[in-house]
Amino acid sequence: MLAFIIRRLGQSALVMLAVALISFLMFRYVGDPVASLVSQEATMADQALLRERLGLNDPFYVQFFRFIGNALQGQFGISYRLQQPVAELIMSRLPATIELAFVSATLALTVGLVLGVFTALRPKNWSTGVIMTASLVGVSLPTFLIGIGLIYVFAVELKWLPSFGRGQVVDLGWWRTGFLTESGLRSIILPAITLSLFQMTLIMRLVRAEMLEVLRQDYIKFARARGLSKRAINFGHALKNTLVPVITITGLQLGSVIAFAIITETVFQWPGVGSLFVNSVAVVDVPVMAAYLMFVAFIFVVINLIVDILYFIVDPRLRVAGGR
Repeated sequence: MLAFIIRRLGQSALVMLAVALISFLMFRYVGDPVASLVSQEATMADQALLRERLGLNDPFYVQFFRFIGNALQGQFGISYRLQQPVAELIMSRLPATIELAFVSATLALTVGLVLGVFTALRPKNWSTGVIMTASLVGVSLPTFLIGIGLIYVFAVELKWLPSFGRGQVVDLGWWRTGFLTESGLRSIILPAITLSLFQMTLIMRLVRAEMLEVLRQDYIKFARARGLSKRAINFGHALKNTLVPVITITGLQLGSVIAFAIITETVFQWPGVGSLFVNSVAVVDVPVMAAYLMFVAFIFVVINLIVDILYFIVDPRLRVAGGR
């Protein structure tokens, strides 16, 4: 297993190196950073001095390796728009995005898995038909439309939940959380449901399809012939083997919760990293855009690594192949 992890770490490093190159090209060649940093009264000599101080006159490879070294230290330069270090901006917005992604991923995984197993074990039940029909909403409708619909129903008409913002937060020094206040918990409900709905329905349909396929296998029929209980067959054999392909797809989808939280954060004015990226795109704030690209790539690489390890643990065929 150690060799398997080492190989995956090497592949992850190559992916991050490629993303770093793309981010550097965006950072270096999309607009002139000097023109964005200096005032309109700056002379050509001032611009040349700043360009020399920033190392923009150095060769390409020197700038690239300097960019990688700074990225490893969490330094991505100064925001053109806000004139603040990009790392500080991202860290100030990161708690909101992580909390939203955590609640959404937990909701999608829990509800999707439960409903997938339920609809697979009761394929002809009337409730299964209702659930499968309702799941088409999560798959078909775009995220922003679902969010606007939830805002209209629960915030405008019923006035049960807030329609925007994060609510009151508690500053713990190293983390600002909304989980410790009532308004913070109420504010996260609608964005979390909106962000999780697509992943939830996808996981549910995937679990149902895989479990129905597993229940038709010969070893399940043999387990029934041996007199094993339905609980042992459904959860000890069928569900365990269903999770092998589900883990891969689920991991990628949960990674996209953070990557594609941009739309949800924009609709609900959630003060996260996604809304920061949208505002940066509007004014071509390249350092923030490059840092966000590196951040999303890192999230996907870490989640893929975890998924590969879980896949290795769950599927004994990989362990046998690795041993050989």
